[in-house]
Amino acid sequence: MLQHLTIENYALIKSLDINFAKGFTTITGETGSGKSIILGALGLLLGQRADVQVLFEKDRKCVVEATFDIKGLDLMSFFDDNDLDYDDTLLLRREIQPSGKSRAFVNDTPASLQVMKELGGYILDIHSQHQTLTLKNSDFQLSLLDVMCSSQECKNNYKQEYNIYKKLKAELHNLEEQERKEKADFDYYQFLFNELQQVQLQDGEQEQLEQEQTLLANAESIKSNLMAVIVACDDSDDAVVSRLQSCKSLLSKVADYHTSIGEIYKRFDSCLIELRDIISEIESIDSEIQYSPQRQEEVTQRLDAIYRLQTKHGVNTIAELLEVQNSLDDKLQMVSSLDGRIEEARKALSLSEKKLNALATQLTALRKEAGVLLQKQIQPILSDLGMKDAEFKVDISSTEGFMPTGCDEVAFMFNANKGGELREIGKVISGGELSRVMLAIKSLITSNSLLPTIIFDEIDTGVSGEISSKVGSIMKRMSATTQVFAITHLPQIAAKADSHLKVYKKVEADRTLSQMISLIGNDRVEEIAKMLSADKVTESALATARELMNS
Repeated sequence: MLQHLTIENYALIKSLDINFAKGFTTITGETGSGKSIILGALGLLLGQRADVQVLFEKDRKCVVEATFDIKGLDLMSFFDDNDLDYDDTLLLRREIQPSGKSRAFVNDTPASLQVMKELGGYILDIHSQHQTLTLKNSDFQLSLLDVMCSSQECKNNYKQEYNIYKKLKAELHNLEEQERKEKADFDYYQFLFNELQQVQLQDGEQEQLEQEQTLLANAESIKSNLMAVIVACDDSDDAVVSRLQSCKSLLSKVADYHTSIGEIYKRFDSCLIELRDIISEIESIDSEIQYSPQRQEEVTQRLDAIYRLQTKHGVNTIAELLEVQNSLDDKLQMVSSLDGRIEEARKALSLSEKKLNALATQLTALRKEAGVLLQKQIQPILSDLGMKDAEFKVDISSTEGFMPTGCDEVAFMFNANKGGELREIGKVISGGELSRVMLAIKSLITSNSLLPTIIFDEIDTGVSGEISSKVGSIMKRMSATTQVFAITHLPQIAAKADSHLKVYKKVEADRTLSQMISLIGNDRVEEIAKMLSADKVTESALATARELMNS
């Protein structure tokens, strides 16, 4: 339950510090007095967006702080999951800096707005006029029904499996799309791969072939020049070898007469040996070089094939062509393996569908059971609220395929008049009737859930007289298990409350401020009398106020 609220520098509130009691509390005040401001401040604690425009004094930060008694709500796991310190007394705080920066705290620990929003859903329900209108929405109707049937565990299991299902479905779709795309290119990849494979490329052969091509292109010139060298050196009358040999013979005759001549003789002998070795190598080379137009054509064709592939694939070496070939091979292997991966994905998806279908069936059964219970329990409440001939029915139909919430579509059917036709509630109900139906549902929900606090913001719109007194009585009954706040303009409802808070405006230092005070005794009687007589307090109004409070 909400125990304490502090508001600093928010909208028309300079400073507010107020305690709250158990049971049923009404909040009254003139239109524009600031009741909605209080709700706005509480909304900040539920994770709503903040705006610097709400600062009363633009150079000071706004602080909204509230304490809640959460003993018995079984929220320890939530705190553990979000790395928060648990205490039976929960402290929520929200700060808005003049710069626009907003900070949230749970038990003095910084927390995200999402965490604060989720936590707020466990401890406080602010029922606004807007929420009353959402009763016409099918998704909202489904959420109300789920609260009635206590399906949270089943819903959580379904949600977990649904997330798995969606992931598997997406994976299968991606694989099938990949297969479609890759198979469209498969033939082309296969052609490119075969083309490279048929050439049987060898790393380093390009350089060798280019050298051989150069040699073959110049074979005749090379052999002609080599032969000329051989002839000049050793195969003519005036050959170099013969002349060197003659010189050597002449030196041999005088070598013994002078040491240096002997050395020169030896050098001539070495020259002859080296020259004969050179001639031998030239002859060997000459014999190896064969002018072959056929081989030249083969080399040219081979190089042309290599150059064409290099140009086609935008590379410059055989090593790079081999990399392209390996890459194409990998793509072909991947495409070939897709069939197996797709089959595995389909099996996993099928298994998930079976699990999901079982959980959805279980969830549907729970909802149908809750729908029957809701129909049964709401009827006497509607009768009590002045709709004796009203009919209410929960219609549950199946959706096409799995949805995040199951396979159910809920429609609240309503008929206000005897003999009338049941139709979707949003199409046949008036504003006052809608408020009463919502109150009836909320009263049932509070008896079936652990929600500790609910705030009704003018849910009595469109009702008056005896019906308003019935509305107050229902809220009073709800307060036996739930802390109930009602913002109201109706004295019949205000008189039913255990506690009475008044919101009013005052002027201080040329600024309009909103304040809230707790009314007791004669002050409360006078406030209810004002509500009865439009601010003109008469003895008759005072007597009626006392009568209402004692009824």
